[in-house]
Amino acid sequence: MNNPQDILLDNIVQSLLDSYSDIPELINRQEYHLPIRECVTSLTHELEALLYPGLVNDINMSGGFTYQLGNNVHEVFSKLRDMIYDCLNYAVKAPSLRLKAPPATPSIKEQAEEITYKFFMSFSDIRKLILLDLQAAYQGDPAAKSYAEIILSYPGLRALVIHRMAHVLHNLNVPILPRMMSEFVHNRTGIDIHPAAQIGHSLFIDHGTGVVIGETTVIGNHVKIYQGVTLGAVSIPDPDTEQNIKRHPTIEDDVTIYSGASILGGQTIVGARSVIGSNVWLTKSVPPDTKVLYVPPDLRFKQMEPESFVLQYYI
Repeated sequence: MNNPQDILLDNIVQSLLDSYSDIPELINRQEYHLPIRECVTSLTHELEALLYPGLVNDINMSGGFTYQLGNNVHEVFSKLRDMIYDCLNYAVKAPSLRLKAPPATPSIKEQAEEITYKFFMSFSDIRKLILLDLQAAYQGDPAAKSYAEIILSYPGLRALVIHRMAHVLHNLNVPILPRMMSEFVHNRTGIDIHPAAQIGHSLFIDHGTGVVIGETTVIGNHVKIYQGVTLGAVSIPDPDTEQNIKRHPTIEDDVTIYSGASILGGQTIVGARSVIGSNVWLTKSVPPDTKVLYVPPDLRFKQMEPESFVLQYYI
């Protein structure tokens, strides 16, 4: 006689199997697979450690440093190459929707190897950009006491650092993985930067929580952005036919954008050295050297009568 609990579990399994058959878009039973979120998280931590050896990890900086670094690079190279391979393979074989499949030649394995090599060879340039971002944060925030403090505790810098790595992978035509990296840091910092966004040097994202920077955004040099800023798009009737259109704004050099501002639209350009005030809603271009301010209604103060106060208190 079957155990009643086994019967219940069998019913659950059969229900799930039926659902998998009815909605195949939400399951992958093929021979190809994708990176696991936890593995991407681990990889991102290891890449950060290669950018800042000894600052975000424990590494012997004495005579064994070269040996340890070599081992770390070898391990991270292999992990990243395998993830890139999985993503490229998925783009070729899966129902790719808007994914762009890689070319047929060279082989996917060879492409993954070459892309990984190019990515690591870009590390020197990435670190130069990070130094400029770090200097911008130090100069832009009197509360910062050291570079190490910024690296270890400032969410804006961390989001930007991982964006710069994800951006390189995006430009090397790696699907899916760059978005997974950007979502990892979004989860940790509250800052959402699409890996395709083009960001110049010396960006400082102060506080950072709630900042959104969309896919086709272009940001110049020495820009400062405060919390809650959205560099977004206006609505698009048909994203399948208009996905290559510039949908997000352009922010020129030396612009400051204060908290809560929303700047929307691909034709919107904020001219150099302009200041966008808090809570501004902007959908048209701004010439250079302009202040854009939201002027709230006047605040009025009136002394409350004791009875009125009691009544409102109980309400």
